Amino acid sequence: MKNYLLLIFVSALVCVNAQTKNTFSIIPMPNLIRPMEGKFVLSSQTKIVASDTANYKDAFYLRNFLKEVYDVYVPLLTDYKNTSNAIVFNYDATGTYKKEQYDLNIQANKITITALKGGSGFFYGIQSLIQILPLYQKVAGNPPQLTFDVPCVKIQDAPRFKYRGMHLDVSRHFFRKEFVKKYIDLLALYKFNTCHWHLTDAQGWRIEIKKYPLLTTVGAFRSGSMIGTYSDQKFDDLPYGGFYTQNDIREIVAYAKQRHITILPEIEMPGHSQAALAAYPWLGCKNQTVQTAKAWGVFENVFCSKDSTFNFIKDVLDEVIALFPGDYIHIGGDECPKLQWKACPTCQARLKKEGLKDENELQSFFIKRVSNYLKTKKRSIVGWDEIIEGGLAPGATVMSWRGFDGGVEAAKMKHDVIMTPGEFCYFDHYQAQPKDEPVAIGGFTPLEKVYAFEPVPASLNDEEKKYVKGAQANVWTEYMATEEHVEYMLNPRLAALSEVLWTKKENKNESDFLRRVQNHFALYKLRNINFSKTLYDVNFSLKPAFKNNVLLSLTANKSLGDIYYTNNSSLPVSQWSKYDTALMVPSTVDFAAAVLKDGKLQGKILQRKIHINKATGKELKFKTEPSKYYNKGGAFTLVNGIKAVLPRINNEWLGWSGDDMELTLDLGESTNISTLEVGFLNEELNWIYLPRELEFFTSEDGLIFKSLGNINTAQIKEQNRVVTLKTETLKTRYVKISAKNAGKIPSGKPGAGENCWLFCDEISID
Repeated sequence: MKNYLLLIFVSALVCVNAQTKNTFSIIPMPNLIRPMEGKFVLSSQTKIVASDTANYKDAFYLRNFLKEVYDVYVPLLTDYKNTSNAIVFNYDATGTYKKEQYDLNIQANKITITALKGGSGFFYGIQSLIQILPLYQKVAGNPPQLTFDVPCVKIQDAPRFKYRGMHLDVSRHFFRKEFVKKYIDLLALYKFNTCHWHLTDAQGWRIEIKKYPLLTTVGAFRSGSMIGTYSDQKFDDLPYGGFYTQNDIREIVAYAKQRHITILPEIEMPGHSQAALAAYPWLGCKNQTVQTAKAWGVFENVFCSKDSTFNFIKDVLDEVIALFPGDYIHIGGDECPKLQWKACPTCQARLKKEGLKDENELQSFFIKRVSNYLKTKKRSIVGWDEIIEGGLAPGATVMSWRGFDGGVEAAKMKHDVIMTPGEFCYFDHYQAQPKDEPVAIGGFTPLEKVYAFEPVPASLNDEEKKYVKGAQANVWTEYMATEEHVEYMLNPRLAALSEVLWTKKENKNESDFLRRVQNHFALYKLRNINFSKTLYDVNFSLKPAFKNNVLLSLTANKSLGDIYYTNNSSLPVSQWSKYDTALMVPSTVDFAAAVLKDGKLQGKILQRKIHINKATGKELKFKTEPSKYYNKGGAFTLVNGIKAVLPRINNEWLGWSGDDMELTLDLGESTNISTLEVGFLNEELNWIYLPRELEFFTSEDGLIFKSLGNINTAQIKEQNRVVTLKTETLKTRYVKISAKNAGKIPSGKPGAGENCWLFCDEISID
């Protein structure tokens, strides 16, 4: 019995002069890869040669990896004249290599990695080499394998973006330092260079600050946690918490540094600060006792703008700076409710003293004051895109999470930008239909969407584009209580993002990436890394057709298998029909679809109902257009025959922030109707409220409308958010629906003082 698992990785770029079939599967895809004839034989006779101490840590990393994974001890030498059967660190003698650039040349007699002395290119070359090595599985009781064949290849490579980041939230759920290291190892494998560590929030303060011990003895713990979805409003009563000592922090920072990853710490301010106020109530405007938050979301208890609070922040930042050697500190700056500031005499006095126009400018003052202090420590701030509001601090870097607009605005102001738009980069979003997935916060960001992400907006000119330094994805952990769940949400979307950030745009190839990433699944299994297989799932889309029909399209990657579908899911998959082209749907149908290969089910079965009714596909006009952030499918979203499922995915809803929804539906001709139905969403965690009033109207001419009656919020709640109005049969051509926005979020609720969102779902008329 063999005691190894051999997996040759599959590569995408076939070079013109290569005679050997390209069978590599490196992610992110190198920008030039040329397969060559022959193989290098790795054994205990192999040497690692690094003649300069500048990259000894990289050489030790490779030696330790080979010993740990392959049971091959490879000695490290500083001077080895006969470089045959060696892995040689070749230092750039031309002075032309950039810090992260490398060449990897695997020949039959030696492996050469060429890079800048002291740069990270050697480490990235090692990561590519690791992905070329055969996967090897030790089996207890079997003798070790003595030699390993490494296929010959030439690679020339360098990253597209300077900043390649991943985020990890440890406030909502705390993770052991061993898992943080494992997380960092995953980032290193895919050549990320920044780990954004979200250490403080309302639900827990996770970093030891010696001058303020209550931050961890009180602020790091809460009396329970939310369970299920936010709308369930259920909590356990299990004390929960944890924090990293300063020694833990130093250990993790050093671990990351060895892997050429900078830890970017985030200390949230002025909002998301209730855990700090639980420890020291005097930091807030009311100086009243609060608890570390059990619920997820945004809370109105925020830092006050008084001098004693700024002194506290300076003290905290002093200790943070001593632990994290990077050039930047992330200070949050997002989702800060201003209700308490408006009622606070100290904050209002500050407004007057500083000549500030409103509370937005007070937040800008707060951020600028912290920024100025960090400048005295030779550090710069990074903040979420809300830090633009009221005026951007000089030298601040903006993380654009609410779409691309904040990043575009900052780039036009000549500020550095890191793109992290929620639509593409929030890995707490669902990656498949929620029915078969673990509970998530919402959204819909499948693997293919991550791969399609383009960080540089076309609206920027060539000079402005230079300010887009890169991008990152965010892992918010409200709904991720375990390490395995974090890994499931991370992989393989992490691999897709790595290729977005490293590989030249013109060298990307989605079909080939999906083929390559499947080979990484074996790597995940060997390293005990959890991952999602949703790339095998079928996706669907709808388009309006003539009359009330819709056109149903099913998509999946062809390299994974063929799509089969049925209108009768009770049938075995062997009796389903093969999908070839879009399907016309003339009446209500329950359909199921899946990817099959050699008759075997590859992923999950997609099941949805298309409800064809008199509103399906009809023309809709809005008095006020939905927000561009929640209007991806346009008006057809509300009349496509698909009723949104809960938990929410964003492409099934239209949303209005602070605005009323008023729409007019043209049925095309005078039509008999007796039932009208429309759905709304109630997710206060995410600032989404039911309308305070709903009214239906009918009209024959589209000018004069007759009301069918009002329905208030309480009545909508009674109908479980989906409102059905039954009437005597009447004839009409036009139907108008008016839904009044709930206005401002009330005190005590997440996002207090901000605009309520109104989310609308499918409209049905029968």
